[in-house]
Amino acid sequence: MSLDDMIEAMNEQWTNIYYLLHYVHEEPLTHQAVRLLQYIEKNGEATIGDLAEHLHISHNTASEHTKRLIQKGFVTKQRSSRDERKVFVALTEEGRRVLYRHTRLDRDKLRKVLENFSSSDLEMIRKAFSMLSEEAEKCFR
Repeated sequence: MSLDDMIEAMNEQWTNIYYLLHYVHEEPLTHQAVRLLQYIEKNGEATIGDLAEHLHISHNTASEHTKRLIQKGFVTKQRSSRDERKVFVALTEEGRRVLYRHTRLDRDKLRKVLENFSSSDLEMIRKAFSMLSEEAEKCFR
C-alpha cells in the first residue's frame, strides 16, 4: 500500500470512527468556535492575536468570536499578572465541558467497541494512537 493510499484509508477510517462514536452535541457551536476553544486548551494561554493567527482571520473577527464565547460562558478574559497590557483568553469549566463533548469520543460508545478486542489488540491500538500523537506533536508543535 502506498503512503497516499494509507493516508486516504486512515482519513476514511478516522471520519467513520468519529461519526459513529462522537458525543451528541447539545450546544450549537461553529467550527471556528471549537477550533478557538481547542487552541486555548492546548496552549494554556492565548491572546486575541494568537487566536486570529491560528485561524488565519483578522484580529476583529477573532475578537467577535471571543465575545460570543464569553457571552455563552465558555471563556473569560483576564489581564496578565506579569504585563497588565496583555489580556489572555482562558477556558471556563463550562468551556472545558463543551469542548470535551465537541472534540472527544463518547466514552460509553468507545468502551462498548473496545470491550470486543483482546488485551493484545487493545495494546496495539493504544500504541498506534500514542505513536501517531507523539509524531504529530514533534512535527507540528
